[in-house]
Amino acid sequence: MDVTWTTWAVTILVLCALIAVDFFIGGRKPHEVSIKEAGIWSAVWVALAVLFGLGLLLFGDTKSSGEFFAGYITEKSLSVDNLFVFVLIMAKFSVPAIYQQRVLMIGVLIALVLRAGFIAAGAAIISQFSWVFFIFGAFLIWTAWKLIEEARADETDEEFEENRFLKMVEKRFPSTDQYHGTRLTIVENGRRLMTPMLIVMLAIGTTDVLFALDSIPAIFGLTQDPYIVFTANAFALMGLRQLYFLIGGLLKKLVHLSYGLSVILGFIGVKLVLHALHETGVHVPVISTPVSLGVICGVLVVTTVTSLMAARKQSAQAADGADPQEEDSDVAAR
Repeated sequence: MDVTWTTWAVTILVLCALIAVDFFIGGRKPHEVSIKEAGIWSAVWVALAVLFGLGLLLFGDTKSSGEFFAGYITEKSLSVDNLFVFVLIMAKFSVPAIYQQRVLMIGVLIALVLRAGFIAAGAAIISQFSWVFFIFGAFLIWTAWKLIEEARADETDEEFEENRFLKMVEKRFPSTDQYHGTRLTIVENGRRLMTPMLIVMLAIGTTDVLFALDSIPAIFGLTQDPYIVFTANAFALMGLRQLYFLIGGLLKKLVHLSYGLSVILGFIGVKLVLHALHETGVHVPVISTPVSLGVICGVLVVTTVTSLMAARKQSAQAADGADPQEEDSDVAAR
């Protein structure tokens, strides 16, 4: 897809305008986000992504539109995994409920800027060295296997571990343990101090970089168009704040999410390897965008259904196991 600098500029300006509208309507005043509010804004961002994809179909071509939807759905599904870590970060820094939406908004903006750098670097490398697809493919297949191992071992991090950048910031810049509204810094005894609000925003933004290490190669496995890669990431990330409040309570029920994501990453890894072989002149089958989109959607549907069924079964077993104890307690009380 041939994208002019004017199109890039207009796209970025429109995204900035949408972010500004989101902030001034729903994010300017600190408050606890209700399920209704989160649901409405989530629907708005999904609708905007769908309209953008249809716009690519009307003014671009079918291939570009299909690649955008495949990339958007992939990034959206991978971003759900981010929410688990966001919950841990909020708990570690004891972020008050009324400030969580502000933290997520600024943190996601930081993540978007950092991802833009990753995308630019990835596009430049791919344009010069086609063999990098072998590395991306192998990395995604390895990541998929690690996800399966973690899921089978039931290894869930109960605490958030700060990355090196965050530790360096906290070490070099003095901070306070108290929140002061939405202020990022305060002056205390003549010294400028960071508030926990600024630290947690940096934690959200920089932690997302770790997730970008697999999500960016994954979307480059679906399309090599930097414009589609960027816009798919932008729409997926900008709806992440509302998704946090909408399905925060359902995260623990998505018990098979890691398996689904591992299948998706493994599939895209194989697709990348096949593409790399094809580029080197080896006659191998090439996986088309419609097939990729079908596999990704199918895996997500199956994963969601089986997760909810497993969660319901666990709840039923827990309820059955609690009844005898309640009866024994009643007998003992009598």
